[in-house]
Amino acid sequence: MGRDPRPAPGRYEGDIHCVTTWSKLGMAFDGVSVDTLLAAAKPLPAAAYVMAESHTGYTTNLPLADVTGGKAWVVWEVGGEPLPTIHGGPARLLVPHLYFWKSAKWVSGLRLMDHDEPGFWERNGYHDRGDPWLEQRYQGD
Repeated sequence: MGRDPRPAPGRYEGDIHCVTTWSKLGMAFDGVSVDTLLAAAKPLPAAAYVMAESHTGYTTNLPLADVTGGKAWVVWEVGGEPLPTIHGGPARLLVPHLYFWKSAKWVSGLRLMDHDEPGFWERNGYHDRGDPWLEQRYQGD
């Protein structure tokens, strides 16, 4: 038998936070960790940033350090059910330690870069990182 080509599953259990000041506690998402995807892709050592790209054209930028080390997943289930389209299904990037706009809905790819580029909301005045505990909502926060 050959090796199973599907990525190993991954699970996140915890809280999510929106820049509009709401939080949802005790969420459970299933998918694959970004670490597993990157291990299969073998990015060049110069990669330091990732641009999450959506089927809709939406983008969001992240330092690679914010999506590695067990910090991010591409998920397709929430609460044991398929991720609804309205919430980003069939697949959504999940970066729960940052505000939820960094968790791109309808994710179609992760583009690795050796430099930073602003994504959609970042070009429109939102903070480049979006740490909810530091209340990094807008540029200058």
